[in-house]
Amino acid sequence: MKTGSEGIDLAARSRARRRALQAVYAWQIGGSRMNAVIDQFRHEQDMEVADLEYFEDLLHGVERHVAAIDEAIKPYVDREVEQIDPIERAALRLATYELKYRPDVPYRVIINEAIEVTKRFGADHGHSYVNGVLDKLAGSLRSTEKRG
Repeated sequence: MKTGSEGIDLAARSRARRRALQAVYAWQIGGSRMNAVIDQFRHEQDMEVADLEYFEDLLHGVERHVAAIDEAIKPYVDREVEQIDPIERAALRLATYELKYRPDVPYRVIINEAIEVTKRFGADHGHSYVNGVLDKLAGSLRSTEKRG
């Protein structure tokens, strides 16, 4: 088990992000309340191998801040946020939440994880789109960190 400098289980956090992508996708498509989606994932997914606390923080954060997240994304996309492929939109929303509200997570980790989950679940070149958007967004939201 690989852990970060603060004792964080990095593999469990990666699994939490993968599950979170699936949950945000389900939330976007189904229109259910996020708590219902979280409950469903607790029962259906193998959550004991994921960082459940981080998973829930991501989902509640996206739900709570979705308007601000979409506003942050808007200048860097070529269409309305709602018109972006649902997997790519979920990845962008999750990563934008982390970039804006989780300064404890390095921006490079956030972008890399978003690319990896999009490669796994998204369209063939969706990860390239996500990478391009997030790279520009990180330049705006994490300019000090990105320069350093």
